[in-house]
Amino acid sequence: MTIARDRLENGGLILFVVAITVALTLVVSSFLGALLWAALAALLFQPLYRRLLTRWPDRRNLAAALTLLILTVAVVIPALVVASLVVDQASGLYMQLRSGQVDVASYFKQVHDALPLRLQRLLDSSGFNTFERVQAKVSQAVGSSVSTIARQALSIGANAAAWLLAFGVGLYVAFFLLRDGDRIGPAIVRALPLERSIAERLADKFVTVVRATIKGSGVVAVVQGALGAATFAIVGLPAFLLWGVLMAIAALLPAVGPAIIWTPVAIYLLATGAIWQAAVVIASGVLVIGLADNILRPILVGRDTGIPDWLVLVTTLGGIDLIGLSGIVVGPLAGALFITGWRILTEQRLGVAADESSDPEAG
Repeated sequence: MTIARDRLENGGLILFVVAITVALTLVVSSFLGALLWAALAALLFQPLYRRLLTRWPDRRNLAAALTLLILTVAVVIPALVVASLVVDQASGLYMQLRSGQVDVASYFKQVHDALPLRLQRLLDSSGFNTFERVQAKVSQAVGSSVSTIARQALSIGANAAAWLLAFGVGLYVAFFLLRDGDRIGPAIVRALPLERSIAERLADKFVTVVRATIKGSGVVAVVQGALGAATFAIVGLPAFLLWGVLMAIAALLPAVGPAIIWTPVAIYLLATGAIWQAAVVIASGVLVIGLADNILRPILVGRDTGIPDWLVLVTTLGGIDLIGLSGIVVGPLAGALFITGWRILTEQRLGVAADESSDPEAG
């Protein structure tokens, strides 16, 4: 009777914890994005906070406040400035498309006519009956993309109050996560209904993936996007900041990369007779933008995430489609924890202790 009662009480407690967790998630659902980025910021800037804390051991509030100030000045304000410039350029390009100042169809026709005849025939026979249909699709796709960016910009402006509220909540939460992170993290690991070694291993994987995605992939993408924007500005392309942002987003995707942006630009410049501009774009894409990833990533990321490139690509795209910008981190994180969880389960079923020296993650 006692055993049955204990099981019932434990089951009731688990049910209560699950129910109240779901309820709390629904209550704070409007701020989930802000809470997520607050946690990520606290995790990434924890080393800076600890360094400041060594100078003022008894001033935890001061160290956390200074860390947030540095984060705001070094990251948030520049990001907002760049975002406002990109929105202006996107709106300007949209107005040019609407007024006919930028005729994407005619530009596409110039590139098509400059291609070899065999390649022209291949394009014409690849599912498009007439060239006018290709022009219409290209014009529609580009116009739709730019108009979507413009609508999102207007939406952000209309909801500025809600955005500022979420931003304030994020900063407020990040302050406490920075100040009390050394206690909150271990407490969460202890509270997980898992063996201590498994919980710590999952926590280590969480930190590794977040670090690799933001500090590694994120910084590398920003650098590649900035180099791409500078290259486009040098050759005189319009809306160079907009294309630089698109290049930074593409840089987050393995097997795609910034080449998906600068290669068509180089082809167009070659086809329209802008030889030196095309040479600059190609040289920058291959020698500068392409090498930035190989140089910076090993410096910023100490070890690999252990996720195959194809899974990073699928989870990143799926995460962005599901929850927006936060999916850049949440997608690969879900993939990494999926692999780690199944690996641990396999090891336990086979009765084999995890051997870190032979684990690919340890490399």
